[in-house]
Amino acid sequence: MSTIFDGLLDRFRDYLASIDSAMVAGEAARIGWDMPARSLEPRALGCLGLLDSIAELASADTKPLTQFVADHRNELRWGQTYTAADFGQGFIDNYGWLEVFGTRGHFVNDEVAAGLLILGPDIVYPDHHHIAEEVYIPLTGGAEWRMGEGGFHIRAAGEVIHHASNVNHAMRTGKEPLMALYIWRGGPLAQKSTIGSGGRG
Repeated sequence: MSTIFDGLLDRFRDYLASIDSAMVAGEAARIGWDMPARSLEPRALGCLGLLDSIAELASADTKPLTQFVADHRNELRWGQTYTAADFGQGFIDNYGWLEVFGTRGHFVNDEVAAGLLILGPDIVYPDHHHIAEEVYIPLTGGAEWRMGEGGFHIRAAGEVIHHASNVNHAMRTGKEPLMALYIWRGGPLAQKSTIGSGGRG
């Protein structure tokens, strides 16, 4: 019997398949999509109130995934890696992620983790780094991203952003919230990122 989680995984996979990128196609091809489901209790976060705005901002390409997540937000398990002690309460109230598959997601995968990140308006996600290699694809445009010693640059929806292992990166939003798809591979898949500029870059 099909479940909302199957619907989530299908839309996630379909969106990846629509991206014109050899890197993304390679990542998608390496994923074993016949993953067992994991039983998780739903968990809500304050940032879920942003999902209606995110769905409205979404392009035709991203709408099936963003609208599905908005419609089923209360049936999913949302997480946070940080606390108010890390970046402040304002950040925590406007931040969260949904792991679709991985070591703690709705589907079991010990090789790769992937899901969706939410950041509210006027939020800075400071410099951080982690062992795992990471691919980001913004599903909404307008946020600024930086990597290594470079400056912030606005990234469009659908643009592919690659962070190699232990390279510092940061994001900041403007007047609109951000939703971004992420893929982690090649390191601890549930690692808390290291804050600051200690990584190479």
